[in-house]
Amino acid sequence: MAGKLLLEYEFLEKQPVLFGIEEIRAINPQRHEMEQLNAVIYLDREEKLVAGYKDVREDEFWVKGHLPGRPLLPGVLMIEAGAQLSSFCYHKIIDQPRFFGFAAVNEAKFRGTVVPGDRLYLVAKAIDIRPSRGYFQTQGIVRGKLVFEAKVMGMPV
Repeated sequence: MAGKLLLEYEFLEKQPVLFGIEEIRAINPQRHEMEQLNAVIYLDREEKLVAGYKDVREDEFWVKGHLPGRPLLPGVLMIEAGAQLSSFCYHKIIDQPRFFGFAAVNEAKFRGTVVPGDRLYLVAKAIDIRPSRGYFQTQGIVRGKLVFEAKVMGMPV
């Protein structure tokens, strides 16, 4: 049984961009093929809850080979997108200048497919956040359907 959405799809669709790619790049060091977050659209520091999205494009590096004739966004990249959103949230809540590195993933479940042309909405909520680490519940949503969920942990390195 799928988990409850952290934020409703209808709410996500109505949110304007709060932080664009340059503001994300000021926090997250990933570039080129490894940038998996296009915009942050919601941030509630008190609730430790953040939302953003990734626009899945036809020209991404994985499209040609995963899978030929039926490109599906790899699950590991969905989790990476959730981790990048979590990193952004961590830096907005804990004013830490060091890189927030991906340390663990738990309870990952894939519940649907993501294909070029989709907007993958991402939501992350801090379960435990402190200067030495952050642990987040992450979700990915496409067209109102939960397509993945995972708990990710990061730490400053």
